[in-house]
Amino acid sequence: MSEIAVLGSGAWGTALALSLSRNGHHVTLWSHRLRMAQLMAEQRENMAYLPGFALPGNVTTTADLHDATARAEIIVAAVPSEHLRAVFCQLAPSLAKQQILISAAKGIEEKTLLRMSEVIASTLAFAPRIAVLSGPSFASEVAAGLPTALTAASSDAALAVRIQSDFSSPRMRVYTNEDIIGVELGGALKNVIAIATGIAAGLELGHNATAALITRGISEVTRLAVACGGRRETLAGLAGVGDLVLTCTGALSRNRRVGVALGQGRSLEEVLQSLGGKVAEGVRTTPAAVGLARKHTIEMPITEQMDAILRQGKDPRDAMRELMGRPGRDE
Repeated sequence: MSEIAVLGSGAWGTALALSLSRNGHHVTLWSHRLRMAQLMAEQRENMAYLPGFALPGNVTTTADLHDATARAEIIVAAVPSEHLRAVFCQLAPSLAKQQILISAAKGIEEKTLLRMSEVIASTLAFAPRIAVLSGPSFASEVAAGLPTALTAASSDAALAVRIQSDFSSPRMRVYTNEDIIGVELGGALKNVIAIATGIAAGLELGHNATAALITRGISEVTRLAVACGGRRETLAGLAGVGDLVLTCTGALSRNRRVGVALGQGRSLEEVLQSLGGKVAEGVRTTPAAVGLARKHTIEMPITEQMDAILRQGKDPRDAMRELMGRPGRDE
């Protein structure tokens, strides 16, 4: 059994801690808020972000970042993408080369256009043993032990196999992949398309529109991922189509929910406040995706329209109308 630290006590971090604890690992769940860590320790439950699931005895909670990671063989980063750099800048001086670092965050850093594994690596003075965990997964279903399949990606095949072994269970099936670029970009960019499908639902445009957005969306995601060095076949797997379909159609998707509310005429500020502190990563990923697409001269019309809605206040009806009115082309 392994000693594992999970950084981030949101719904996803807590769900991963629960899943890992069922495999017999000792898990330390870190929260950036002292009171949050104390409440979880007292109540043995994450009432704020994942209520209804008891924390077993082999899960401990702390707000001390260095204490959480000092003995960890594996460190899983499940913090929101916008905070990942700050967390690892604080943690970097105390990390050891042999520790395994796993990014379970889905996003692209807006200013640098770096993927999350690249953000982590950029804070360290040595080349880390690093991997990415992604795929179609709602936190509450993972916490409930419902069947889930994920992808563990690393350029180090042996490292991916180690993660597969530690994370797999009768309720969690983990596949390995060497394409860390494709897996990361698939996980990040699908959130942008989910906002678009949510907007279509909010505008009551029907199932045909949703199917079209999902299909053309995976085309956009694949074009950009391949341009960045990812593999096309990766985007046809769990981290691509799998995650995209779940996030675009599932009622538990926060990104889709943001889109629905925007389509119904609510302001972005109002929608984000209604999430109660939970994060819809697609809102921050969208401008970064546009920047990355421009850097690689890749056409991403759905993503560009989402950026216009989110950053320029464009009317969602106008955005959908422009997407439908684009010049005809060969598929």
